[in-house]
Amino acid sequence: METKAKLYIETYGCQMNVADSEVVVSILKEKGYEITEDIQMADVILVNTCSIRENAEQRVWGRLDVFRQIKKKKPELTVGVIGCMAERLKEKLIEEEKTVDIVVGPDAYRDLPNLLENAESGHKGVNVILSREETYADISPVRLDKNHISAFVSIMRGCNNMCSYCIVPYVRGAERSRDPKSIINEVTELLEKGYKEVTLIGQNVDSYNWKDEKNEKVSFSQLLEMVALINPALRVRFSTSHPKDLSDDVLHTMSKHPNICKHIHLPAQSGSTRVLELMKRGYTREWYLDRIKAIKIILPDCSISTDLMTGFSGETEEDHSETLSLMRQVIYDFAYMFKYSERPNTFASRHLKDDILESIKTRRLTEIIDLQNELSAKSKKEDLGKTFEVLVEGYSKKSKDYLYGRTSQNKVVVFPRKNYNIGDYVQVEIIDCTSATLIGESVI
Repeated sequence: METKAKLYIETYGCQMNVADSEVVVSILKEKGYEITEDIQMADVILVNTCSIRENAEQRVWGRLDVFRQIKKKKPELTVGVIGCMAERLKEKLIEEEKTVDIVVGPDAYRDLPNLLENAESGHKGVNVILSREETYADISPVRLDKNHISAFVSIMRGCNNMCSYCIVPYVRGAERSRDPKSIINEVTELLEKGYKEVTLIGQNVDSYNWKDEKNEKVSFSQLLEMVALINPALRVRFSTSHPKDLSDDVLHTMSKHPNICKHIHLPAQSGSTRVLELMKRGYTREWYLDRIKAIKIILPDCSISTDLMTGFSGETEEDHSETLSLMRQVIYDFAYMFKYSERPNTFASRHLKDDILESIKTRRLTEIIDLQNELSAKSKKEDLGKTFEVLVEGYSKKSKDYLYGRTSQNKVVVFPRKNYNIGDYVQVEIIDCTSATLIGESVI
């Protein structure tokens, strides 16, 4: 009996990359590859990469050093770099890192079996062609999550926003929406396999806009409702929203269906209209706050998280203060916070100077993190005494006697295990909290 070639895959970056890795595994399993979690057993190592910030790429270079050592002992090993870093650097990856055999961009995963076959014969290969049509809609992803409770479902690819600092449009191409029928089929299959929650993902889900040859259209709010109606017991999340595109229609759809989770990730990036204009974000501070107001009116129990960037080109102390004041005004439950990192070939790298000293970026970021820690603690304290429905996702890291799960608002709750199992919905009263976690007791 022929032994199957073993595939080991590592994934870095956003939820889109996680979903893409599941597509890659599906394509290669179809061709006879077997997934392994033991890197030493692998015949093929693929690393799915992120280019959004420089440190994301540095981590990959570090991993390639590790793969080189493995390849010294196992010369027949094939190493591939896939995803956004592959798209950005193209042939340079093979030229600069002899360990790498194949380089494959996000729209070329169907070509992986062919490239791997050529690599076995000693031929290195690159396919980084971007597509205006590819959505992988016909591929049923092989789920790589451990708990089989929650899954990502990609609804669109690419981005048209062209923010001045962002490399995504260059490495993921233009926006294209996936056929809603294929999305409904994928979610239905997940439900049949026992999954309890799906997260609809895209670079900018609010701009989902599918139309067929008869010009019949489906908007994001319509798609969201279609997915919610599959089964009221299935939780539905989505990410990421863009402030310029988040419509009241989406908010009303969320309000109408209890199984659509009450959490919105709405990246602000900056609280200064002047900086937002330099970033080419397409909205002002006032517009952003109008969207926040709409969320709080239509969905009063909705949690809001964000992305915040400090040290962008020309950012003054006043601009920084406006970001801090925006945070206080919104009271975010959670935030991803980072220093501006200039990415090659973006509008900002070509036309705007990265002119904020590293020491100033670090100090401003520290102030943002300190304030967010206060806001997160405040948010969690406000949940004390409340009861939430929690979807159990696993055991607490500290003790198998405790379970953890998330509320509709995407807050993590830890509570005694008792007779509950992973995948159960449990009513939990919040009795205490840490800076990162709610602590509760189940309510019979």
